Amino acid sequence: MKVPLFFLFLMTGFFPMYILGKVTDQSFRQTQIDSRVMEVQNQCLIISNRMSRADYMSEDSRDATVDVELDTIADIFNGRIVVVNRNFKVIKDTFRLAEGRTHVAEEVIRCFQGESGSRLERDKHYFALAVPVYGNTEEKNIEGVLVATASTENLMGMAERVSEKAAFFQMMAFWLIVLSSAALVMILVRPFNSLQKVLNRVADGNLDQVISENAYKETRELSTAIRNTLTKLKTVDQSRDEFVSNVSHELKTPITSIRVLADSLMSMEEVPVELYREFMTDISDEIDRESKIIDDLLSLVKMDKSVAELNVVQLDINGLVQQILKRLRPIARKRNVELIFESIREVTADVDEVKLSLAINNLVENAIKYNVEDGWVRVTLDADHKFFYVKVSDSGIGIPEEFQEQVFERFYRVDKARSRETGGTGLGLAITRKVILMHHGAVRLVSKEGEGSTFIVRIPLSYIPGSRQQPAS
Repeated sequence: MKVPLFFLFLMTGFFPMYILGKVTDQSFRQTQIDSRVMEVQNQCLIISNRMSRADYMSEDSRDATVDVELDTIADIFNGRIVVVNRNFKVIKDTFRLAEGRTHVAEEVIRCFQGESGSRLERDKHYFALAVPVYGNTEEKNIEGVLVATASTENLMGMAERVSEKAAFFQMMAFWLIVLSSAALVMILVRPFNSLQKVLNRVADGNLDQVISENAYKETRELSTAIRNTLTKLKTVDQSRDEFVSNVSHELKTPITSIRVLADSLMSMEEVPVELYREFMTDISDEIDRESKIIDDLLSLVKMDKSVAELNVVQLDINGLVQQILKRLRPIARKRNVELIFESIREVTADVDEVKLSLAINNLVENAIKYNVEDGWVRVTLDADHKFFYVKVSDSGIGIPEEFQEQVFERFYRVDKARSRETGGTGLGLAITRKVILMHHGAVRLVSKEGEGSTFIVRIPLSYIPGSRQQPAS
């Protein structure tokens, strides 16, 4: 980041200065030349008027003072003046080299035609201009042409000296821009450097490092995002530790019970068959419980994988719910709980049959297990133009408000003693929530202690891979 910023500031400061210097130099040179051309032209017009009044083009009345003035003007401008008559014959040459010779040039011809002008030779460092000389008559006929050439070498020399001084100041300004750019870059990136140092400490494992860099809006937003990320990381890290601890505890508990039962049998002599069968039945129940925990854990692991996919098919949800309730009715009759299915409308949706069946089964089974004698469980199915809704209500013991946000956590149990009695692993609701989220749906709990609970599931009718739905509120 430093290098691009440095060159950006450098170019931003240097290029305008360089271009301005070039433009100023060219403008200064052109201004000097234009000023010299104008000055020579004015002098030539003045001497041309004197020549017209003195009838200089007439050989009989040529004024010697005019010749002196022509020589003087030529010397002043370090140039040469040639006077040509209508026959293109040179009648005056301040260099006294071409007098009496014929001088036919473009500017002379055009001047006789009434078009006076100038010509600049940049490479040869001179310019030439032609001024008409009128006769001393009322008709104002052009009797001759005054051709003046003047050197621009001294002007160019002065311009070069000015350019050298300007180049020196440009060089000084360039190094000033370099230093200023470097200082500005260091000031601008200082907050990012501070943020990087803090992040390096975080990378070393110090997740409690305070991250607060408010120099710029960007660093403030970045600090907030990193703090939120670290908070989630610490939560995940804490959840992982708790999960490992819970898994260890849950897997160890049945094994401990089995060992106690087995040790009890081995320590007793001549064990009665009835007691032996009772202990073996308890051991079998603990093994089943261990197997159930392992199966639920494997289900969660499969769903947690990023490569986990849904086998989505278009399914009759009414038939699916009826099939689930049919499987659970023996359990409900055993606990004397009435199962009620209320279908508001026929529903067809894109779902994974196996996973959704597992989720709804967990909700209904929990409603049966944590119910009261002669209680009821009502399953309601409804839909709108976008979602279908499965509502599982019961007349059970309910869930205290302070525990409702935690019931979907792994291994969490509101009543641990009763959960063990009913054979719960504490993973059912976690699996249910995971399945619903995989379908881009949401689940919500409404419960009051002693008055039963209601779980409301919302799932899109059409499954769109990669889409996200807002959680239910």
